[in-house]
Amino acid sequence: MNKKALLLILIICLALGASYLTWQRHNTETGTAGGEKILIAFGNVDIRKVDLGFRVEGRLEQVYFEEGDAVNAGDLVAILDGKPLEEEIALRKAELHSAQSDLERLQAGFRTQEIKVARAVVVERQVTLNNLQTELGRRQALVNEGAVSRQSFDDIKAQRDEALARLESAREELALLVEGFRKEDISRAQAQVESREAQMQIARIKLDDTRLIAPSSGTILIRVLEPGSIVRVGQTVMTLSISDPAWVRAYVAEPDLGKIHPGMKAKIYTDSRPDQPYLGHIGFISPEAEFTPKNVETPELRTRLVYRFRVTVDNPDQGLRQGMPVTVKLLPQSDDSEHHSINVEKTE
Repeated sequence: MNKKALLLILIICLALGASYLTWQRHNTETGTAGGEKILIAFGNVDIRKVDLGFRVEGRLEQVYFEEGDAVNAGDLVAILDGKPLEEEIALRKAELHSAQSDLERLQAGFRTQEIKVARAVVVERQVTLNNLQTELGRRQALVNEGAVSRQSFDDIKAQRDEALARLESAREELALLVEGFRKEDISRAQAQVESREAQMQIARIKLDDTRLIAPSSGTILIRVLEPGSIVRVGQTVMTLSISDPAWVRAYVAEPDLGKIHPGMKAKIYTDSRPDQPYLGHIGFISPEAEFTPKNVETPELRTRLVYRFRVTVDNPDQGLRQGMPVTVKLLPQSDDSEHHSINVEKTE
């Protein structure tokens, strides 16, 4: 046998060996693992997005990201013109200061000088009353002797009664000044201060709401408005595609439902990188049956009942896009030891 024949036989043996290894690896990934059958499911990467908008209206001053830009949770993505709200805060601050001043005045009561003036009025009216009381006694004696008319006596008596009433009025005014303002007035002033403080806080929150913050990490899908636009409350400014966490929505046939469980390990294959699967685990299994969605390509009939389950991707990257069709291979229990353990999600 010549060297060419030997070389040809060697090449053929190597090719057969490589084919056998490839067939065996394919059979392990798609058919069995450790003697147990691998369950294969089909689905899509969950499309999860959020429409970002302001809680206040105003003029859009700046948008900091373009479509396709990646953003992190907490990034400032857009801002409104805050000058009108800054002026409103200044107004609320002045109103609050006025209400606080009124409350302090009521709590402090009347000034010492005001109380002294009221005391002096009481003393003055007491003296007037004493003089009229003395004069009334003289007139009484003169009337009895017939020296003066009865009308003269009645006039002095009327003046005495008026002076007595004025004295009582002065005493009551003094008592009010000494006691201070009514508790109801103070409570009303306190409520007014609290109302102004609440209005101030609302104005500050509105000013903070002129800053649009990204709630999650992701990618800007759509930039709806541009600077200078008048934005209404709740109007969408941009749409954010959420990238973390990454979920896969897949379906399992009813006869295979008992073969899967939360926490079960999985490998996720995409058409773009079939030889580099992502790792994941089942986080949720739906308790309700449904018909197979039309967008899920399966070798079986679409009309059979299936159960939806969610797979959380443990190692997502930019190669995993939302809406992408994927193949999920669920690993049997004996194969779980190849991967690190992951906490199981309890709810969707």
